Amino acid sequence: MNEFNTLPKTVKKTVRYIKQDSTLEQLSYIQTLINSTINLRKEKLAMGINKGAKEKGEKSEGKN
Repeated sequence: MNEFNTLPKTVKKTVRYIKQDSTLEQLSYIQTLINSTINLRKEKLAMGINKGAKEKGEKSEGKN
């Protein structure tokens, strides 16, 4: 199985949209949005902060 098939459905749909239907303006906006989101996520992971895990930890601590 190729690696593309292991990605979430939304990512595959986004890639197909980019390849088939997007305008030049949309491509620029999508690129900016995705790049900034990826960079932010990389920074959080590098700092060891995973928002989902942090929130779950805070909820379980409050219950004790």
